[in-house]
Amino acid sequence: MLLKIIAPAIIGGIIGWITNVLAIKMLFRPIYPIHIPLFKLKLQGLLPKRRKEIAVTIGSTIEEELISIDEILKKISDDENQVMVLNIVKTSISDKINKKIPFLVPFPIKESVIRYVEEQIEKEAPDMINGLISGLYEKTSKKIKIGKMVEDRINQIDLIKLEEITLKIAKSELKHIEFLGGVLGALIGLIQGFAIVFFY
Repeated sequence: MLLKIIAPAIIGGIIGWITNVLAIKMLFRPIYPIHIPLFKLKLQGLLPKRRKEIAVTIGSTIEEELISIDEILKKISDDENQVMVLNIVKTSISDKINKKIPFLVPFPIKESVIRYVEEQIEKEAPDMINGLISGLYEKTSKKIKIGKMVEDRINQIDLIKLEEITLKIAKSELKHIEFLGGVLGALIGLIQGFAIVFFY
């Protein structure tokens, strides 16, 4: 009697565990389609088969909901970054003027020239920077598509490498899924065992 209850539980546990192991494997394998002419079937892992669709979905989600080229350009063109660019331009031009002015020119004159140039830069540069950013914004917002870049990158990833990375990152979670399959299978088998004993 006890064997009639335990045997289905053990068999169910093994079947449940194997089923989940195979289900996880079939996320990635087979990488390339395997044709079974007798049943007119084509076997291929879920990710390899749907990679293009997954890539499009991830790319569009990132561009529409997470980050866009507009946000990147706004971040680049904020006041803090403009001040940083202005200081870089000022320092660079001042250094070049300092090197180009002959050594014999007295220091006060040299300093006055540099100060005048810096003042002009501070006066004119913000408008120039805004103009450059505006031009850059118009060109890049039309040409650069972050979603497409992400999509292309996903389509270029080696599937074997992707499998290795996924299994490495989610190793413990996948083991839990396998274990859970065994537990559920054993419970179903146990219920079947009790049913066999008490109803037959």
